[in-house]
Amino acid sequence: MGCWSGRRVTVTGGAGFLGSFVVDRLRRVGCRHIFVAREENYDLCSMSAVKRLYRDAEPDIVIHLAAVVGGIGANRQNQGKFFYENLIMGVQMMEAGRRQGIEKFVALGTICCYPKFTPVPFKEGNLWNGYPEETNAPYGLAKKMLLVQSQAYRQQYGFNSIFLMPVNLYGPGDNFDPETSHVIPALIKKCVDAIKKREREIIVWGTGRPTREFLYVEDAAEGIILATEKYNKSEPVNLGAGFEISIKNLARSIAKLTGFKGRFIWDKTKPDGQPRRCLDTSRAYREFGFKAKTTFEEGLKKTIKWYKSKF
Repeated sequence: MGCWSGRRVTVTGGAGFLGSFVVDRLRRVGCRHIFVAREENYDLCSMSAVKRLYRDAEPDIVIHLAAVVGGIGANRQNQGKFFYENLIMGVQMMEAGRRQGIEKFVALGTICCYPKFTPVPFKEGNLWNGYPEETNAPYGLAKKMLLVQSQAYRQQYGFNSIFLMPVNLYGPGDNFDPETSHVIPALIKKCVDAIKKREREIIVWGTGRPTREFLYVEDAAEGIILATEKYNKSEPVNLGAGFEISIKNLARSIAKLTGFKGRFIWDKTKPDGQPRRCLDTSRAYREFGFKAKTTFEEGLKKTIKWYKSKF
């Protein structure tokens, strides 16, 4: 794609968890014109606000990270909201970008796009072989429509858009709100809080048997910038670290790193979510040279250190 210095880049969700790392990475690669579209200034569910954003920012490239997200609990409680807002934001941002004639649109999907029983490791070619896991299907399908839109727009209009699917992210600055957080920040908070309160037990949702893969947020930001620079096809691309760990072993690791010596009680009345998650990351490496650098233990230590310094 060439030099970043003259490009005008708009990042939706750029003030959020992942977005702040993407903006930092853009600065480090020499991008001088970064426009962060903040939620309080632009309601991306409104087409008039989307058009105003394009007028104000005049972007060459849009990196669309804005999303309404949460863990299993939040997904169950907000199925309609998560479907509508994620779908409408993405559809309108891409359509307005096409009309504006921007150089490139980077759409961020989700691992929740995959069918519930996808063979492990998840290959991009298996994306349409079944329905997503029920608790996050509305969110996953809303995001998946951006892939359909991306491919249709490339075919009909020659519009250059790409679709990336990061696995579960974690790191400093993550969402630690117990109502909406994902599993790593939820477990860190529970362990640290239990130590402070001298509690000997922690209740965790599900059986602990499902597996997950996690990508450190700084690595995810690097993958997104590499793809923006080098990838110009509409085939979806996984962004991951290429390993899987059970929720039970994850809880043990976080207990060890936080110093929690009590026991976990598994609430089996609560859902497990998707049975297994682990990505085939070979396409990202082949197409734009992305490989995660941060070891899982190192990433967890940095996240725990950040949380302890803030709370």
